[in-house]
Amino acid sequence: MPLDRATPTAPVADALTAGARLAVFDLDNTLLTGDSDTLWCDYLLQRKELPTTFGDTNRALEQQYRAGQATAAAFSNFFASTLIGRSPLEWQRTRSDFLAEVIRPHIPAAARALVAQHKEQGDLLVLSSATNRFLCELTAAELGFAHLIATELAVGPDGRFTGATDGLLNMREGKVPRLQAWLAGQGICAVAAVLSEAIFYSDSINDLPLLLAVGTPVAVDPDAHLLQQAEQRGWPVLRLQRPSFQETPS
Repeated sequence: MPLDRATPTAPVADALTAGARLAVFDLDNTLLTGDSDTLWCDYLLQRKELPTTFGDTNRALEQQYRAGQATAAAFSNFFASTLIGRSPLEWQRTRSDFLAEVIRPHIPAAARALVAQHKEQGDLLVLSSATNRFLCELTAAELGFAHLIATELAVGPDGRFTGATDGLLNMREGKVPRLQAWLAGQGICAVAAVLSEAIFYSDSINDLPLLLAVGTPVAVDPDAHLLQQAEQRGWPVLRLQRPSFQETPS
């Protein structure tokens, strides 16, 4: 079952009413060492399931995104196009193999420990990712998240991915209304108050809108632009011990 597609609202509202703090985490280059979409493209290229031209475009788009230069639509639609023409079921085996072979090795123990720490504190954990839901929901489950907010993909009448996104992208400024809408959908009336007590972890300047919207923003191995913001605003900067990976030619 996709995370949060059929989650009862009461447990979330009850937890926050009882005093639990909302802890929101970015995924790519925060809890994950690397970017899910880039790793996915590399994986499909290695399996010869994408044209070789995808490799160069993939690298360029990742650099533009990390610099805050790629539009949200261009970024999301490019990676949505890797799934076009197949149904979720037809992609399921490849997605499971991707989790086992690529994603798990890219999750550092320090990231797992950070998530576990918040669980032990009784916080309400939410993973908020610009990556599309189909690609990152297994990662969310692997990390122990019951709640995932992600970019949604369009599926055609034939049940296959169309290569387009659906609804408001969970990227940049879009992460704020998506989180607000999720909280409201969980029966939370005092959304502003919950966010004022919330903590959010991210590596990217792209997440500045949500970092500004919460009470406790934390920069995790931040890019240069976010590091500058964190230093100017006095935000904590967290460095996680991470495995190193060699670049694999596409």
